Amino acid sequence: MDLAVKSELVEQVRTFTEWVGAGRKLTQTGRITLADAKALVPMLKTGDVLEQTIGSHVYRTRSSERLLNLMLVVECAKAAGLVRKTGHRLVPVKKNQALLDDPQKLWFALFTRFDKLGEAFLHSGFGESLLRPEFHDGSRAALALLYNTDGAVDIASLCATVWDVVSAPYVLEDLTELQLETLRITTDRDTERALDALQRLGAVTLGDKSAELTELGRSGMRRILGEPEAGDPIYQAKITLLEIEGLPVWRRVVVPAAIPLDRLHIVIQAAMGWENYHLHYFLDGNTYYGEAEPELQYRDERKVRLDDLVKPGGRLLYNYDFGDNWDHEILIEEATAATSDGRYPRCVAGQAACPPEDVGGTGGYARLIQILGDPGHPEHRDVVDWLGLDDPDQFDPARFNLDEANQRLTLGDLYRPNA
Repeated sequence: MDLAVKSELVEQVRTFTEWVGAGRKLTQTGRITLADAKALVPMLKTGDVLEQTIGSHVYRTRSSERLLNLMLVVECAKAAGLVRKTGHRLVPVKKNQALLDDPQKLWFALFTRFDKLGEAFLHSGFGESLLRPEFHDGSRAALALLYNTDGAVDIASLCATVWDVVSAPYVLEDLTELQLETLRITTDRDTERALDALQRLGAVTLGDKSAELTELGRSGMRRILGEPEAGDPIYQAKITLLEIEGLPVWRRVVVPAAIPLDRLHIVIQAAMGWENYHLHYFLDGNTYYGEAEPELQYRDERKVRLDDLVKPGGRLLYNYDFGDNWDHEILIEEATAATSDGRYPRCVAGQAACPPEDVGGTGGYARLIQILGDPGHPEHRDVVDWLGLDDPDQFDPARFNLDEANQRLTLGDLYRPNA
């Protein structure tokens, strides 16, 4: 689908690449020289401040590295493969210069690599936020929330989502209230700065307190997620966790028929509610498919599509966690065609909660449910603590939330390896 590209950042990247010409000298540290930066800031209209007067003092920028808007343009040109650094020179990549004549292809090249640009335009050193080192996950979490929402999203909600994601890898309990508040403020600041960059790219429109993906932004998200075009074949599959006592655990998902098995693995993890801690394999009755590890001797799941193995009515086995040994049956219920307004992969129905990780397989899960339901059991308190619950009723084996499953689907697919 052809979409009009209205992007300040695309035009800046094009102008910058043309300025590079046959090549430009860089500093010993591989940066744009300050003399060139002084010419580029007004040329590209980046809005960077080269010198600032405070009282009687004039503060001058001593390195182009501090001109963050300019650095974003430079790193975008590198990310799109238009220029590259060789020695102490910045030179054009001739094979990719055709992108300059195709704004839409250039836009998609920039959007799909946006998650790699955080270090280019976010503050480093004193006042650095948690978003800068965790920009891949933080930016994609924000995009996932925008993509999963019809209409605008409060910037406060986006900031909260980003904070939850980027702070997760760190132990922050030992920080003082002031230190924690400072980290939160700088992370919110950089989240808003990232949203501003996405607006300059034309992927987002910003209101006073909200953000919304543009049509171009939604198209870019579909590209990142590998969603099918309208009319492409899609499969409806029922994924059932086998040998579960009591209420069956299952999910019904709609996926591209041509989905590679490595992406189907991520879909199953997210739809079911697993946390992708352990190894897995697919089995079509004869051949094992999994990660390309020589010791496992599986066929590379990245090179096999779902419709290569099964048609409607066919079944596939998926095993997760070789210790707990969770077997899932994948039944292809029907094949239909993707629609222009559909989202794929998508969970459309389900039942019951996913068992906790490392619970001990089907037998361990049955025992956990029994103990949770018996406050007088000698191990009751230990099981509640192991689950990290304040109250045993917080874990409901019958609970399934469709919206949460679809949120995990989008986030899980965005975080898949090599995304």
